[in-house]
Amino acid sequence: QVQLVESGGGSVQSGGSLRLSCAAPRSAFSVHAMGWYRQVPGKQREWVAAISSTGSSNVADSVKGRFTISRDNAKSTVYLQMNSLKPEDTAVYYCECFGSWGPGTQVTVSA
Repeated sequence: QVQLVESGGGSVQSGGSLRLSCAAPRSAFSVHAMGWYRQVPGKQREWVAAISSTGSSNVADSVKGRFTISRDNAKSTVYLQMNSLKPEDTAVYYCECFGSWGPGTQVTVSA
């Protein structure tokens, strides 16, 4: 079990930006890929973005061009930079590492 701590959620207006952070233990962070998912009540959890231990990244088509995932190895932290936010981005965002999940952070985008 990997303990993950997310931060950075909040409420913004459409078109705004937020940056989510997820800190992980260095032992896990240095060898495992990290991912971001999101979930709306009543719907399945949706993959958003992932980054490998070597920095290769990918994002879902629904957020491509607006969201960027990155990692800071010195801080054992992965980031999700979210720009041009839309109301449909409203969800609880979760960090994932090696099958473990953070508690989630709420992102709310108002029209």
